[in-house]
Amino acid sequence: MIKIDAHQHYWKYNREDYGWMSDEMGVLKKDYLPQDLKAVQDPIGFDGAVAVQARQVVGECDFLMDLVYRYPNVKGVVGWVDLRSPEVEEELLNYSIHPTFVGVRHVIHDEEDDYFMMRPEFLRGISLLADYELTYDLLLFENHLATAIKLVKQFPNLKFVLDHISKPRIKDQAFEPWERDLKELAEMDNVYCKLSGMVTEADWDNWTPEDIVPYIYLTLEAFGANRCMIGSDWPVCLVAGEYDKVMGVVSDAISKLSAEEQAAVMGQTCIDFYDLPGFD
Repeated sequence: MIKIDAHQHYWKYNREDYGWMSDEMGVLKKDYLPQDLKAVQDPIGFDGAVAVQARQVVGECDFLMDLVYRYPNVKGVVGWVDLRSPEVEEELLNYSIHPTFVGVRHVIHDEEDDYFMMRPEFLRGISLLADYELTYDLLLFENHLATAIKLVKQFPNLKFVLDHISKPRIKDQAFEPWERDLKELAEMDNVYCKLSGMVTEADWDNWTPEDIVPYIYLTLEAFGANRCMIGSDWPVCLVAGEYDKVMGVVSDAISKLSAEEQAAVMGQTCIDFYDLPGFD
């Protein structure tokens, strides 16, 4: 079974670029690079990971793409370009010529405008991604799901993936309106979902697998195993748990699925969705 972590981050820490790290996130305020991830992936048999942008700054894509060519465990990059920019086509062309540049993400849940996704200039940028064989990562809170449904309906030929199951309120064990909107989003077969980022929505110090597993099962029911992929959100997950413990929540939860379904969640869905090179 090929095991790929569909969602993690690298950075060389500085306060200016990573201002989103609160005082409670002190463990994150240092460099995290591919060799650090490899040290925790190797013991549990993971073959690599997809690196996802952590800064919305010019230079983030170049930083991540440089890692691809120096570290074989970096299997793909989801970068950031300003999709609202008049020069966005030039940027997409520049990066998309690299097979390991597989998608784009914007930190939607940090935008003050809950309807940011529907701005005409942003929609124009989204409309170009399929032309460059790129995907789009949806980084949302549950209150953005209804707008995301409207967005996805406009682009049936573009592949979307929902990060962190849209960050439901796991700490409060709340399911609505998240469950309702998640199921509606999942009705569109060009949308996939990452089983990632869940421990940081739980009680960081006191969560148990039992807090999280119901959300995993509901997501699997909505999307099916062939549209779900495991992700760690490392090193962000470290505020709530070590890598092996975080990944174990998902791998244990799917242990009763068929061998084919487990293989999909653990790596094959990620490979197929992002069309990661080197796995033919």
